[in-house]
Amino acid sequence: MEALMDQWLWRQEYWLPPGITWKDIESSKDSQYPLPRDLLVTLPVALGFIALRYVFERAVALPLSRQLGVRDRIQARAAPVPKLEAFYTQSSRQPSKSEIITLAQQCDITHRQVETWFRQRRNQDRPRNTKKFCEACWRFVFYLVAFLAGLASLIDKPWFWDSKECWNGYPYQAITEAQYWYYTLELGFYWSLVLCISVDVKRKDFKEQIIHHIATIFLIGLSYSCNYVRVGTIVMLVHDSSDFLMESAKMFNYAGWRKTCDTLFVAFAVVFLVTRLLIFPFRVIHSTLFLFLDVFDPFFGYYVFNALLLVLQALHIFWAWLIVRMIYKFAFMGKVERDERSDEESEFEEEDEQQEKEDEDDDKEESSWEQRKDALNSKFTTLSDNCVLKNLTKQRSNRSSRLPKAR
Repeated sequence: MEALMDQWLWRQEYWLPPGITWKDIESSKDSQYPLPRDLLVTLPVALGFIALRYVFERAVALPLSRQLGVRDRIQARAAPVPKLEAFYTQSSRQPSKSEIITLAQQCDITHRQVETWFRQRRNQDRPRNTKKFCEACWRFVFYLVAFLAGLASLIDKPWFWDSKECWNGYPYQAITEAQYWYYTLELGFYWSLVLCISVDVKRKDFKEQIIHHIATIFLIGLSYSCNYVRVGTIVMLVHDSSDFLMESAKMFNYAGWRKTCDTLFVAFAVVFLVTRLLIFPFRVIHSTLFLFLDVFDPFFGYYVFNALLLVLQALHIFWAWLIVRMIYKFAFMGKVERDERSDEESEFEEEDEQQEKEDEDDDKEESSWEQRKDALNSKFTTLSDNCVLKNLTKQRSNRSSRLPKAR
């Protein structure tokens, strides 16, 4: 298996500069160099992260959510209708108008009852605030620990301060034990995110998150295999520096601590814009695109590595645009739209807005009907009173006309 991988996937002509072979960077007694087979350990590490996350969310995150006051919304459960349930699970959760008409005829109910049933049924599948809090808490702990550990291992390294040192002596750059575990844990964590993506909360930027995770996995694996470890550690540190702030803002948002959430969001926005739009392109990408050419000629791995970095930068620009728009609305309009906020970008948020609009329409209809009802009641009362008065006056006039004759 290893020979087949070396022959077709990890060919030295693809991933190493011209004139460099895998034997040239094999580990010796005095120094250790990264090799692709070292990354096989990241798969059991990913499974270990999943098990650790399961224990952490139930033993730490869940009690913490109760202490911070996280509350789940109480949703009305949809009535058991087998035909509607079969359509919901097998066809679509949001039927079209023609499908609603057909379902209403099959179930012998009104169109509005079918729409209400599907709305309530979708709300049953809504992720709870407690679940979202536990996910954010887990990611917050990992990103914070990874950032502090990465900063401690890089703060005294020359390439942390000078980008040219990333390629000084390349590819004969020995890897330290701290760098090895930094790579192993980061790659194992992103593997665990991909494996758990089907059970995690889906957000509006779900596709962008998938692209980000896949690009990150390829970048970490490729940078380690080709011994781009120095620049790779800088990339991971840049990303971890703002991620733990974002996750902490989510946690306090689910707990209802608005001021703390807004403060952390502002701090996250500043760090994100500085690291992703300034440091990442002008320090990292500039180093891999231009400073590398001072040492070697471009080759296949050079283009692949930089293409993945540019994909990440495109995602950074997309998310930065969302953040700037939120900051603009918060600064000039005094509020942040709920569906744009990164901590509430689940696929059910639009359902909330639709439900609120429908509830408002129902309230308006009920209030207008109540007003009409009161007006009609007042008219009926006036008419009845008038009729009673007329009858009384007529009876009195009849009695008064009969009295003289009787006398």
